[in-house]
Amino acid sequence: MSQPTDGKRAGTRRSEPATIDFVDVTDSLGVDFKYQNDEQAKHYTILESIGGGVAIWDFDLNGHEDLFFPGGGTFLKGKKIVGSPSVLFSQMSAGRFENASLNSKIAPSRFYSHGCTVADFDNDGFPDIVVTGYGGILCWHNSGDGTFEEISQQSGLIDPSWSTSAGWGDLNGDGYLDLYLAHYVDWTFENHPLCADSSGRKDVCPPRRFTGLDDRVFFSNADGTFRDATQEAGLVSNGKGLGVVLGDVDNDSDLDVYVANDTTNNFLYLNDGEGKFQEAALVRGVAVDDEATANGSMGVDLGDFNQDGLPDIWVANYESEAFALYKNIGNGQFLYASRETGVSAIGDIFVGFGTQFGDFDSDGDEDLVVANGHVIHFPKHTTVRQQPLILENRSSQFSRLKFEEANYLSQLHYGRGVAIGDLDNDGDLDLVFANCNERSAILENQSKARSQWVKIRLIGTESNRDAIGARLVFHTDQGDISRFIKGGGSYLSQSSYVVHCGFPKEARVNGVTIFWPSGRTQTHSPIQQNHSFTLIE
Repeated sequence: MSQPTDGKRAGTRRSEPATIDFVDVTDSLGVDFKYQNDEQAKHYTILESIGGGVAIWDFDLNGHEDLFFPGGGTFLKGKKIVGSPSVLFSQMSAGRFENASLNSKIAPSRFYSHGCTVADFDNDGFPDIVVTGYGGILCWHNSGDGTFEEISQQSGLIDPSWSTSAGWGDLNGDGYLDLYLAHYVDWTFENHPLCADSSGRKDVCPPRRFTGLDDRVFFSNADGTFRDATQEAGLVSNGKGLGVVLGDVDNDSDLDVYVANDTTNNFLYLNDGEGKFQEAALVRGVAVDDEATANGSMGVDLGDFNQDGLPDIWVANYESEAFALYKNIGNGQFLYASRETGVSAIGDIFVGFGTQFGDFDSDGDEDLVVANGHVIHFPKHTTVRQQPLILENRSSQFSRLKFEEANYLSQLHYGRGVAIGDLDNDGDLDLVFANCNERSAILENQSKARSQWVKIRLIGTESNRDAIGARLVFHTDQGDISRFIKGGGSYLSQSSYVVHCGFPKEARVNGVTIFWPSGRTQTHSPIQQNHSFTLIE
């Protein structure tokens, strides 16, 4: 069982025991995967620092969530960089996973891979996946028979740059999904400076030693192919993108894009509804921290932490920097809220990567998870491997939870990606961590909360099939609760698109209103609690 820490500083009430608990069940599920960054080659490249992510998705539509892990890569003689195979674990039945990498034909990787993002981009009913990395992307089209075909060339998703996180969303309002790719820096073995710590030990160079690579966006041609729309959309230069999330931050019924950049100002692209963007992070209050400093930003997510119906922005940052919580005050304007919400009280020793909002105790408000781990080999003030964080939301105040010593969440890990979803279909949110050179971990939610829940899978018809960009408002006798279906989010990872909403035990759910990306509005009432639903536009 977990206990809150920093209760006084974070504004929590220590008399109320924490009810969030997770148990590592990786061994019992038969999932065995380790992302390889090949740091043992001792090249000390910034490429090795990025790591890999994970996707939670039901690729075969059998009602059980499956797992996908990009494999990373290795360095051969002559400084040749090659990719390691990706791994797909299929959940054949409840709690029984099998390695389906070879049978599904999805394993091969032509390049050193990092991230993954899932969507049914051609609206054929089966989810597809794009894999990002150094030197190219892969687009695996789901054939619907348990196998995949790599179609990046045929589809026009050709991107030889260094891509990290990616996100899908209908950016120009035509009902078809577009793809945003975050790009990092101009490292090559020909541009590989020698960097060392204060004692002269060779180490990974910081991102400030490199020039950022411009992000790229691909618009759908509505026929399963794409075109490079980077200039058409109006993307700007000078980013060093590591995280990206797509959502309607200014409540004007189109998808905006937020990009977490490493040591340069973060981007907020406001959409005019037709796929033309204005970069407005500085004037909207989300480019820098409260000291006007650009952070080393990695992971990112959207969620309504204070239950006012507006999507707030959360960013996991580098050590010596507080994680950033930007509170949405309406019309796409934000205030830096890390101090007032207790986030700053967790300290600044962490290097945060994968992160997600999720109601882990199903009490109606969203908590936070962060995967941590350093990017250099010889840090001064902390360790390379670090503890993950669970931040419990109590009345819009966040408190870090501590767990028993033997718990996975109390141990040190080389953390990178994290994704959330209900893997065991019991109505609460589980966690999957993807680590560098360390086995990935599946944590089952065994929280003892006295609560209720509803899970909803949306299927768009006029909207994109995954309903990315939808807003759901659950109506209860204790007030409304908003949830968002986002593109991207976390870091290099894909969480389930199934919407989970929890409610206090004494609350009664009267119904749910869905604001579809197409502009349609549907209300369903009543909604039976502790059940899963599929709702079609």
